[in-house]
Amino acid sequence: MLASGRVIPRYTPDELSRLWSPGHRYATWLAVELAACRAMERAGVVPGGTADVVAAKMGDLLERDPGAADEIDRIERTTRHDVIAFLTFVERTVGPEARWLHRGMTSSDVLDSSLAILLREAIDLCMVRHERLLAALAARAREHARTPMIGRSHGIHAEPITFGLALAGHHAELARGLSRLRAARDEIAVGKIAGAVGTYAHLSPAIEADALGSLGLRAETVSTQIVSRDRHATYFAALAGVAGAIERLATNVRHWQRTEVGEAREAFGTGQKGSSAMPHKKNPILSENLCGLARLVRTYAMAAFEDTALWHERDISHSSVERVIGPDATATLAFMIERATALVEGLVVDSERLYRNLESSRGLWASEAVLLLLVDRGVGRQEGYEMVQKHALRAYASGEPLLDLVASDPEICARVPAEELRAAGSLDHALRHVDAILERALGPASSLSPSAAPAGERI
Repeated sequence: MLASGRVIPRYTPDELSRLWSPGHRYATWLAVELAACRAMERAGVVPGGTADVVAAKMGDLLERDPGAADEIDRIERTTRHDVIAFLTFVERTVGPEARWLHRGMTSSDVLDSSLAILLREAIDLCMVRHERLLAALAARAREHARTPMIGRSHGIHAEPITFGLALAGHHAELARGLSRLRAARDEIAVGKIAGAVGTYAHLSPAIEADALGSLGLRAETVSTQIVSRDRHATYFAALAGVAGAIERLATNVRHWQRTEVGEAREAFGTGQKGSSAMPHKKNPILSENLCGLARLVRTYAMAAFEDTALWHERDISHSSVERVIGPDATATLAFMIERATALVEGLVVDSERLYRNLESSRGLWASEAVLLLLVDRGVGRQEGYEMVQKHALRAYASGEPLLDLVASDPEICARVPAEELRAAGSLDHALRHVDAILERALGPASSLSPSAAPAGERI
């Protein structure tokens, strides 16, 4: 059955709250019934003008008057069937013409077709927000295209990157996520008006195609009583993928904001408080919140996959699940995208701290460049590795710059002049392809910002 509008106000944008409201849900049911009725009129099955009479008498009652939804719910307490309760309300409101509604149809013709419409509307709202997030990431990535920072693997200093490059990586991942949302929108835009077990026993494929086409939907290839739930699983998996991409961004922000790292931090507003006990605290609360919400969206995707294995032509075990995950997953993701956008736009980047952290390992990140120079001069790779590692371990222990140590090693300098060693260990050398990567991710290199490195440093 169709989701009933279970949303948590704290994490629900207003547009999503309206979308999943009972009134909008019932109005969408009516739209499906009217589309089917008009198709049947054109097929000569229902008297002409029936749908127009119903539409005129119903007007915008379902969305305008909360009492309408309350009355349908009251009727359902007796019927124990939501679609019958809805049709009963419509018939009481409209009169005799309403008897032609739902002719030859089953409840899932209404529920699944309207669910497709609502999920499509919801993902559209998510995608509009997603475009803004991508724009924010692109702008900040260009701003810090040449702000050097240390890249980390396993949390340990590796080789230099730039802060803009780090953000561009998140942009690329989220751009792929947007493509998956678009594909999911297409996947879910499928309904059915095929009767109790999908055989058109009292309808026809032509009536179905006519009705669904007017709603912007396609017909399920082979429906049973329902649209196959693999489509819904794919949809919710796409939502979970975007949530996971946002979580990775938020996780990085949480790391960058750690006191010991201090490379970037969330904006801290006037009057904001970080701790009820410690007045000095500035905590990454937005990022932590995003990580928690991503866990929820992932569980909704798992629940959707659990819904795919229904009995025979249909059972009702998916209904209760979809009443929760339809509204909650889409509303939560829309909220997450909004919050992630604000996070990126307000992110405070400490270029000086980024550079100090880069330099704190005293040039150890140049070890591979030195190794490759030795290999190019004929030294065996393992032999060269040991030659460089010996000095790297000493640099770890003593704090001496790695390039000073290798440049004073006669065995190394006999093969590679000291000036070549130092050139290979420069930021210019390490980051010479960054512009090309950013152009691939974000567009023309002319849009990249000038250097944001500390004075006297360039890349």
